[in-house]
Amino acid sequence: MARKKPAAGADARTGAPKAEAKPELVVITGLSGSGKGSVLRALEDLGFYSVDNLPVELIPKFADLTRDNLRIRAAALVVDIREGEGLKRFPRVFASIRRSVDARLIFMEADDDAIVRRFSETRRPHPLGNDRSISRSIRSERVMLAPIRAMADLIINTSKFTLHELREFIGERFRGQRGQANILIYVTSFGFRNGVPPDSDLVFDVRFLPNPNYIPRFKNLTGRNPSVARYIRSFPQTVEFIQRISDLLVYLLPHYIREGKSYLTIAFGCTGGQHRSVMIADEIHHNLMSAGFKVKVNHRDIVQRHR
Repeated sequence: MARKKPAAGADARTGAPKAEAKPELVVITGLSGSGKGSVLRALEDLGFYSVDNLPVELIPKFADLTRDNLRIRAAALVVDIREGEGLKRFPRVFASIRRSVDARLIFMEADDDAIVRRFSETRRPHPLGNDRSISRSIRSERVMLAPIRAMADLIINTSKFTLHELREFIGERFRGQRGQANILIYVTSFGFRNGVPPDSDLVFDVRFLPNPNYIPRFKNLTGRNPSVARYIRSFPQTVEFIQRISDLLVYLLPHYIREGKSYLTIAFGCTGGQHRSVMIADEIHHNLMSAGFKVKVNHRDIVQRHR
């Protein structure tokens, strides 16, 4: 049922009630160890009224508070696996509150190895208990949260975020900023013999380029070595490939941003991940930085013997 607007909110010309902007409510959920608390604190710093671990039964009352209290124009809360059996009611509750407030659902996740590492570093037990391994708890939690993940407006994988980068990303996203700063790009090199990185969004095979590995003086160097880079760049197909791919990405990235993509992993692969893919990844990283994008480069399989 629609809520009657107060007379003070009436249109000065017609006397009819003005359409009021719905207050913003951000619900943060996701895997344990994925950074939910960090996101909540980042939103609090932006002026969001914030509550951690709110019982599902109280979420509608909290939504009413954000709607009725004129001093609260934006609020954020965390609900997660700590809720236990009550979490099963969350999808229905969240669908209901969306009818009265501008509610958005953020689902936080990370790769298994990143979550295991974080629990190991903090020495905290997983919320699902100590009677199983962390890895098994993560798998169980993924299954339990799958229905909620499917409802999310924004899914953030924090595996590659530093705490500073995560806070910066949330700040940019929820200050209402637009443009290139809303996407973080990871450029990575890899070797096909070790498998394609599973988190890759775009994969380019550069094995068509001449391989420095067959030149004795380059064999124990990498694509970051200036001599190796000059050799790879000496071929016209290398120069043309770098230019064409750079132009393609500069064209594509604004479209990804408009579709709400928060980060993008672009992977370049050669045979061993030592020479060609490394040099190409560095070149693309430089070109995208020059175009004004936020870019991090990573060389997954590089052997750090000599550069």
